[in-house]
Amino acid sequence: MNLLCAEGLPGAENLNVPECMNTLDQWAQHIKAETDRNYHRFKEDPAYYSNSEAFYKMLMMAVVLYEDYGVRYNPKLITSPEATTADDHFFADSRDILIHGLAGPQHMGTCSSMPILYIALGRRLDYPLKLAKAKGHLFMRWESPTEKFDMDATGKGLDKYDDEFYKKWPFPLSEADIKEEDYLKSLSAKEELSVFLSIRGACQNENGQLGDALASFNLAYKLVPTWRGNQVMLAQARQKLSRPVAFVQQQQPINPNIPADPNPMQQIQPRNPFRTP
Repeated sequence: MNLLCAEGLPGAENLNVPECMNTLDQWAQHIKAETDRNYHRFKEDPAYYSNSEAFYKMLMMAVVLYEDYGVRYNPKLITSPEATTADDHFFADSRDILIHGLAGPQHMGTCSSMPILYIALGRRLDYPLKLAKAKGHLFMRWESPTEKFDMDATGKGLDKYDDEFYKKWPFPLSEADIKEEDYLKSLSAKEELSVFLSIRGACQNENGQLGDALASFNLAYKLVPTWRGNQVMLAQARQKLSRPVAFVQQQQPINPNIPADPNPMQQIQPRNPFRTP
């Protein structure tokens, strides 16, 4: 679904979904082979891997992706949370924010796409991986009946955290934030797709494709209408289109419960919420 959300976007002109899927399948097979081949390392020193076979598996995935496939965070987009701005063109190139950029020749992405890559590969290996949101960030979670921990792999290696970390980083979370956006929650498939569509809409918006952006934000909203970010991004897209919105509505109906006047939300003005390294 993430690959399909890249179709028609700047940076996805040569997108070949079956080819990308085949790449992911091959990478998953190689990760499994290397994980099995090095399993003796875990048996010999489990404490090094936090006494967790699950963490060992995820760390091996990170090592293989970094060393064997050269997967990297795009260095041009690395910045500190406090330095992010609304006009940094983070979403201009779809290869930086959806996983075809990682599965394609450049093997680069951001925190909008790298957790998705890990989850896509892990699910091919039957790992119980989930996607979760913090403010301005996506991260992955191992969630089994016996073990749960959060992870980031946007640098070299793998960092293991708990939810308390993401309550403070990259931006502090209030209880209201957590409730309004389902921050720190393991997302369902429907919620994952809503995230992908909002990222698609941000790319379209960045490139002046305002009608298409409105359609993407509307679909994201329809999947999860309770998220405040979905409400605000849809309202802002409506405002940008102004009068031409009537033409777009004929192609993609908009839920009438969303107010056409976004003024009550002007104090929020959030960035698209998936951008921080």
